[in-house]
Amino acid sequence: MASPDISQNMPRSGFAFLLTDSGGKVLLGILLAAVIVVPIFNLWVPESSPLHLSTFYVGLFGKYLTFALLALSVDLIWGYCGILSLGHGAFFALGGYAMGMHMMREIGSRGVYGHPVLPDFMVFLNWKELPWYWFGFDHFWFAAIMVFLVPGALAFLFGWLAFRSRVTGVYLSIITQALTYALMLAFFRNDMGFGGNNGLTDFKDLLGFNLQSDATRAGLFIASAVALALAYALCRYITASRLGRVLVAIRDAESRTRFLGYRVEYYQLFVFTVSAMLAGIAGALYVPQVGIINPSEFAPPNSIEIVIWVAIGGRGSLYGAVLGAVLVNYAKSYFTGAIPELWLYALGAMFILTTIFLPRGIVGSVPAFELGHGAKMAIARIVGRMRENLRGAR
Repeated sequence: MASPDISQNMPRSGFAFLLTDSGGKVLLGILLAAVIVVPIFNLWVPESSPLHLSTFYVGLFGKYLTFALLALSVDLIWGYCGILSLGHGAFFALGGYAMGMHMMREIGSRGVYGHPVLPDFMVFLNWKELPWYWFGFDHFWFAAIMVFLVPGALAFLFGWLAFRSRVTGVYLSIITQALTYALMLAFFRNDMGFGGNNGLTDFKDLLGFNLQSDATRAGLFIASAVALALAYALCRYITASRLGRVLVAIRDAESRTRFLGYRVEYYQLFVFTVSAMLAGIAGALYVPQVGIINPSEFAPPNSIEIVIWVAIGGRGSLYGAVLGAVLVNYAKSYFTGAIPELWLYALGAMFILTTIFLPRGIVGSVPAFELGHGAKMAIARIVGRMRENLRGAR
């Protein structure tokens, strides 16, 4: 699938996107409006009012934002560096498990079995003591560090072995898919200490706030929106910098970039690790809003679906990945409710039609999304010439 040529229009300063990135400004503006409007319509507008937004939809929109953050992390490496990862669901799930472990520790004696230390599933499986790798998760700050550290460490180790061996292309995609499949099989085992097939669930609160309350749901939505905005700014800063130019060069001509003296594997390793951390944050925000994390999140089809989001939205644009994630998941919510047996066919049809008719995705193929500064100047020149011709005709 072709990707848009973005290298020619990159701003010189990493923060210049605030002035030149029209799509980014629209995205950030929408997020700002959502942060203000959604909580107001949910918490302060009466339920009898047609403007009232139910807590169900607040949680649903918050979940869409976490998926958008996940798609953003994939677009950073695929759209700008040419690394097609079919295992990014693993980093998403690891971040979710880290947050889930903290919330399980927060339950304490309020569980079904009333054990002050062991989670319910460990009591059920006759565990006698808490495994060492659960230590520290009773503190939120420790869990927050693990949300970054665990996916980042795995990505760094995997990337170091893969990129220094110059594993690229379809081979790298297959290996990433094998990675997430291996983790799925491991987490399904009861003796791993992560809840086995059932995973982690029955969460009570987060930072002392009841997860079932409307205010907490609104707070999680705001946190997801803020995280997405900050992640977008970080990704745009990376791609608009000199580092971003090198990443695009690696994407378009890796051998030539290596011949010019760049240590390609270092750039790939850096952006792959950053991307994994962003995916971990998305998973950590996802779990409290859906109330469960289990090994099915590691399933390879989930990672493939993320790639489809990015492809439909338009890879190599960042905000296109966000758009694709929201649109596809909205369609998924509709189809799985109306005609659930046809959802997979609808997803496949969307991907095929996009590949055939919109090879650069929605953002890259629909002119309305490409009216950046240069296009606006061109339109202004055309309008000016039309005015001059009209005056001459008079």
